[in-house]
Amino acid sequence: MSEVEKAQTAAPGGDTIFGKIIRGEIPTKFIHEDDQCVAFSDISPQAPVHFLVIPRKPIDMIENAGDEDEQLLGHLLLVARKVAKEQGLDKGYRLVVNNGQEGAQSVYHLHIHVMGGRQMKWPPG
Repeated sequence: MSEVEKAQTAAPGGDTIFGKIIRGEIPTKFIHEDDQCVAFSDISPQAPVHFLVIPRKPIDMIENAGDEDEQLLGHLLLVARKVAKEQGLDKGYRLVVNNGQEGAQSVYHLHIHVMGGRQMKWPPG
């Protein structure tokens, strides 16, 4: 099933695969870990380098992030930049945050896709 097809049936609420990864219930090799977030390679990469940055705080979607999450959201972007550099993405990369059904969000735990290692196309999607 494609991510778009998964998004048609996904819904906010409840536990997610990302919650299980953060709690260590699903073994995952983190390429970054701190007290606010984790980063790891995507299991279905769409580019030569494709990793996710996920907050430990369970925010289901960017639409529901509150004003109190301002520093956390900034931290996620800075971690994405740091790990992209560590992964050799010196020529550039793309950040994607899917939001809701029409945004093709298939897992309702906020996450940033970081993709690079090839020329991205425009317009996306």
